[in-house]
Amino acid sequence: MEAPFFPFFKERNDRSLQFIESEEKIKQQSALEYIKAIHKQVKDRNPGESEFLQATWEVFESLRPVFEQHPEYIEESILERISEPERFINFRVTWEDDNGKVHVNRGYRVQFNSTLGPFKGGLRFHPSLTGSVVKFLGFEQIFKNALTGLPIGGGKGGSDFDPKGRSDREIMRFCQSFMTELSRHIGPDIDVPAGDIGVGKREIGYLFGQYKRIRNASEAGVFTGKNPDNGGSLIRKEATGYGTVYFVEEMLRDQGRSFAGSKVIVSGSGNVSIYAMEKAVEFGATVVACSDSEGYIYDPNGIDVETVKQLKEVGRKRIYEYLEFHPTARYGKDKSEIWKIPCDIALPCATQNEIDRESAQALVENNVKAVGEGANMPCNEEAVRMLTNNKVLFAPAKAANAGGVAVSAMEMSQNSMRYSWTSEEVDKKLQQVMKTIYKNCIETAAQYGSPGNLIIGANIAGFKKVADAMVSHGLN
Repeated sequence: MEAPFFPFFKERNDRSLQFIESEEKIKQQSALEYIKAIHKQVKDRNPGESEFLQATWEVFESLRPVFEQHPEYIEESILERISEPERFINFRVTWEDDNGKVHVNRGYRVQFNSTLGPFKGGLRFHPSLTGSVVKFLGFEQIFKNALTGLPIGGGKGGSDFDPKGRSDREIMRFCQSFMTELSRHIGPDIDVPAGDIGVGKREIGYLFGQYKRIRNASEAGVFTGKNPDNGGSLIRKEATGYGTVYFVEEMLRDQGRSFAGSKVIVSGSGNVSIYAMEKAVEFGATVVACSDSEGYIYDPNGIDVETVKQLKEVGRKRIYEYLEFHPTARYGKDKSEIWKIPCDIALPCATQNEIDRESAQALVENNVKAVGEGANMPCNEEAVRMLTNNKVLFAPAKAANAGGVAVSAMEMSQNSMRYSWTSEEVDKKLQQVMKTIYKNCIETAAQYGSPGNLIIGANIAGFKKVADAMVSHGLN
């Protein structure tokens, strides 16, 4: 009796299936069109800001499955709101050198998104700093901070001032002038800056001292990265480098690999690089090369991290002077050539877009197994595509280098409690944060149809945390 009706039901079920598939395609197309339309709007509003546009598109293109599942984000214009800073501050910094000559620099602070907490992000003093770079860094900071699970929003700032070759007194006068303007825009519950390239404990000390003078108050929580004797957290200097290695080790472990016995290249020789090298060596790796802005050193027997510390942290010297202590090492003047050295793991820890397609291809040809971004967006779009298409394990910056801001948030907590944790306590908390970030990224990537893709996992996990809070907060 049932057989004559079977073709009818089969045909109806086929039509239902086709309708569902068609509806799914419409949703996908609609989400993609929405993303492209909003990014065109971002382009039109921010012409010529290549770094910012690169950073926004890298996040936007990951979000299509999110908008397919959550049309409420489109209705609430979350993408439009999250890509527009709450506030962008641009100011003049006038200061006097030791010879009495007056100089003028530009100062910046972008307060990008405070949905999860006070704006949080470093200050960078470097001649390459522009409004576009500040906005790209602040935009990235929104999602990086969200991934830590700590109550902090996204911000960034700095100046095109170059501290290299300047005396301590010149740097102090610049910092005082810079802070005279910035002080009116920050506070422990408003915006909490930290250090970045060109801004270490010395600069933070001068900035904090001027802030206290202006505000007539000891608000230790207004800055992080302070000297531990002045309210700073232990392990803060090491945190970004350590955190990068902790994250990459989790990624490697999932594939049955480890730092142990691996050859590693680390670009840069600042805090991130030095302490990534230190932790990689502690995990059993051999770091064979590192660099600075003028060139790179290669030592097949392994870089002596203590020598690099003495050169960079104590002497503020150039990396080629490493050869005076280790004459068997080799120096190269073209720092981009560092990526042609065979290695198992590459940790770009210098600056944005330092690895292009050619450098990524060289890494692939030399059978690199993993790349972990210690700097902010050190691989450009073509490089990321080259690495991921060739099955290289890839740890994106907003997840891998979140250790620094995580410990900054811990410093804020310690300041609020008028209490200090031991190095061991902070390091243990840092390890747990990085493990949690990795787990969150892996699970989110799988949930949204891209298992193992940490770029998509990090972008979506960070975005969703902020987006859900923005929806619950209403228009802001």
